[in-house]
Amino acid sequence: MIRYKITFIYDGTNFNGFQRQPGQRTVEGVLTQKVNVMAKHPTPPIVVYGSGRTDSGVHALAQVAHFDFPFDLPTTAIYRGLNSMLPLDMEVTKVEKVSDHFHARYDVSGKKYLYRLALGEFQNPFKRNYTGHWKYPIDMQKVTHALKDLVGEHDFSSFVASGSTAHTNVRVIYSATANYDPAANEVSIEFYGNGFLYNMVRIMVGVVVEIGSGIRPENDIPRLFQVKDRNQARLTMPAAGLYLEKVYYENEDPDHPTKLPPKP
Repeated sequence: MIRYKITFIYDGTNFNGFQRQPGQRTVEGVLTQKVNVMAKHPTPPIVVYGSGRTDSGVHALAQVAHFDFPFDLPTTAIYRGLNSMLPLDMEVTKVEKVSDHFHARYDVSGKKYLYRLALGEFQNPFKRNYTGHWKYPIDMQKVTHALKDLVGEHDFSSFVASGSTAHTNVRVIYSATANYDPAANEVSIEFYGNGFLYNMVRIMVGVVVEIGSGIRPENDIPRLFQVKDRNQARLTMPAAGLYLEKVYYENEDPDHPTKLPPKP
């Protein structure tokens, strides 16, 4: 058996999330079916392991998965074979042969997420599947200040949705930045951390934009860390604006931090 690592992108609009579910169209389900077709339906069937789950409507710019394949094919053959069968809302961008010890999920050292937020009184119909929407004016200085409060190692219990199966809510955020694009009238918020909880990014964005619009006090994030109360964080921003941007593995990225950056 040859272990292949694939990097792939998908438009999450018409997927019911990543994880396989009976009777539902999911990213994992579609990918697993195509891999098994390529392998001529072996018994037992090939299992595809992703770097992590994304929710219904969430997109990926560089999701990662691995699988063990019964034939030793060139990576170009896997690349072309899968892409010839995948639906138009998925595409494999890279294929690598990896060690039997590599695991797409358990070897992850960090992830980067992007949230796109369209501003304006009304939702642009051409953006509704690819951005969140916020109708209130935003002070970007307040947003930047709020994001700095998220950086570091914290208990994110106020920022995790019910249904999480994580053993601990402690996570490390290495960086959190925001940019405003006046031409598109969009705010892009990027989070880079060692891991993220269920709906954590969408909840963090909700808190940050409320701070940016003066709906919530500027220094409210440290209080939320202390109270550990999901209800006090309030909003979960729409899935359409969320993108899994990058998955990091040890020794792959020279810029991957080995320790937290110093507090500004």
